[in-house]
Amino acid sequence: MSDSNAGPGGFGPPSQPPQPPQQPGYGYPQAAPGYGYPQTGPSYPATPPGAYPQSAGYGMPVQPSNGMGTTGLVLGIIGVVCSLTFFLWFFGVILGILAIIFGAIGRGKANRGEATNKGAATAGLVCGIIATVLLPLLGLLLFASVMGAA
Repeated sequence: MSDSNAGPGGFGPPSQPPQPPQQPGYGYPQAAPGYGYPQTGPSYPATPPGAYPQSAGYGMPVQPSNGMGTTGLVLGIIGVVCSLTFFLWFFGVILGILAIIFGAIGRGKANRGEATNKGAATAGLVCGIIATVLLPLLGLLLFASVMGAA
């Protein structure tokens, strides 16, 4: 008298393994209320294998490229300092030319909206002009006046 459907002990319905609770929809399993972090956004369906997941519609904002204007400003300041010294004026002229180039590129990017440091790019452009043109010209005039007085 053995029943093939008998449970443990031979009595009652057959025992079945417990089933995990069913989750509504697809996506990440929901935590029980009061546990963990609260749910903040909508639940998205799981991505089928081999497909790329879709974003929620918002992309990363584009970072401004302020490197050219900042480089022009730094080179312009160093160029002015080098142009003021007697024995480094040649390096000041070279750095001033580079500051003019980088400052002009930086201002162009700021005008197109790709950069946010239009003031720094303009200052680099002005410092480059001062280091390249005005200070060597003043040095030449000073040298000519000293030689004319002697």
